[in-house]
Amino acid sequence: MQKAAGAGGSKGGSKVSGGRRQATKAKLYEAAVTLIAEQGFSATTVDEIAERAGVAKGTVYYNFASKAELFEELLRYGVGLLTESLQRAADETAASGGTKVAALDAMIRAGLEFISTYPSFTQLYVAELWRTGRAWQSTLLVVRQQAVAVVEGVLREGVEAGELSEEIDIPLTAAALVGMVLVAALDWLAFQPERSIDDVHAALSRLLQGRVAGTGL
Repeated sequence: MQKAAGAGGSKGGSKVSGGRRQATKAKLYEAAVTLIAEQGFSATTVDEIAERAGVAKGTVYYNFASKAELFEELLRYGVGLLTESLQRAADETAASGGTKVAALDAMIRAGLEFISTYPSFTQLYVAELWRTGRAWQSTLLVVRQQAVAVVEGVLREGVEAGELSEEIDIPLTAAALVGMVLVAALDWLAFQPERSIDDVHAALSRLLQGRVAGTGL
């Protein structure tokens, strides 16, 4: 690593610069999601985002052309993390020889863990799904479908393998499973915080087993 940096310093410097920029963006995302969750998109200013992130206002505009672009990229970033966590859960289950139902159950757990880690982002995401006329509406629909598509893929493989009924409406069932996790997790965090993640996961697992796998509640 040291030798490579000496031989190609500009490339190494570029990687460091890129890493710093990603770190700065992560700070801006965190600041933006917290403020917007607290006081709404319109009421949140670029000055406030910069102050909360601990950077100069110009840094915001260096990374994003506008507050709207920042929020749009925040949605991409956040849902991208969710999609990655779902895919990782499915892949790890497959690698260990688990069934497709087991993969779906692992994805439920991964979704709960994501939401408990990023509750403010999840609240914003769910709220924005039902708003109309937003500049980022098309982006939101695209990233939503990316997350749902991961679940669709596992359901489709389960049907093809004979684990799941061919009567399953794959697109609707996938959307329902993602929606179930989102709403149940937000309800858990807001109204039943005394419950453990294991408790919530167990309850949703029973729904999965009874309604998708067909093994009975």
